[in-house]
Amino acid sequence: MPVECPLSLPPPPPPPPPPPPAQGPPPPPPASAPKKKLYQTLASTRSAVEGNHTEARLLLSQRESSFRKDLQWILVNTYVPSLIQDGPQCGLVALWMSAHLRQPQLSVDMETVVQTALNRGYTAQGEMFSADNMALLAEEVCGCKAELLSGGLNGNNAATIITHLWGRQPVLIPYDEDFNHEPCQRSGHRAHWAVASGVLLGLEQGSVSSEHTQPDPTLPWLSLATDSSCPCPVGSTTAREVYILAKQGKSLRYQLWSLDSVAQSNEQLRMMDPQRADDGTRYVVPPGGVEAGLAGQAVLLHTRTQKQT
Repeated sequence: MPVECPLSLPPPPPPPPPPPPAQGPPPPPPASAPKKKLYQTLASTRSAVEGNHTEARLLLSQRESSFRKDLQWILVNTYVPSLIQDGPQCGLVALWMSAHLRQPQLSVDMETVVQTALNRGYTAQGEMFSADNMALLAEEVCGCKAELLSGGLNGNNAATIITHLWGRQPVLIPYDEDFNHEPCQRSGHRAHWAVASGVLLGLEQGSVSSEHTQPDPTLPWLSLATDSSCPCPVGSTTAREVYILAKQGKSLRYQLWSLDSVAQSNEQLRMMDPQRADDGTRYVVPPGGVEAGLAGQAVLLHTRTQKQT
């Protein structure tokens, strides 16, 4: 006889879900990165062209019709690496670039350059409105002699700059920067620093013996100075045209500027941009202002000569 099993009871219902947590304030939006400057955006998509003469050839070929073919053109350049500035650090970036020509070679990181300038009171935001302070900073950071040139970049000082560059030595030059980074004249409102590492000379034919040069393989009217012991020809002849090869912190590229245009821009540095002066930010400006600190001045780095102790 079958045995009937009792009916099983249904399982108890599940407990009710916990109440939703109390609504707090919405989370803050993620912090946005500082907006990049146009020159930083452009540089992020490009790379520097390395080599003593590679980029110079490109510049000269693009402007080939600008150079008189009745002159003897000689190019000297020693490559410096590129670095895009972060904020108003043009002078410190130019110094960092030039430090790579120090002999014997010296490894200097950008943070050391910035921190040393801050510690010495030469800058507050990265700006350098004093060529004298730039020379002092260069000697401390690079451990080599830095010579302050004053009285303008023409005449005897122009010959000094040319001879220095001919000797594969860098020159730090303040100037007013136009929107394409070339020298302009804005009374110092766009004061900027560049490092010159090379020079292009247009001389009377035969001024420099072919023993000390070699023809450029791509531009038949151009010669490259190969003998570093060859004395600078400007001491014995007049340069008909002079250009400098320079880099600055808003572009990865070399630029070719006439020395006259740089000298004219340099000598008219008189005052800081009024908008910048009144923006509430602290800057280190020497007594006498921008004119006393920068106008008519440049800094020659003697990268093979130790600083005087």
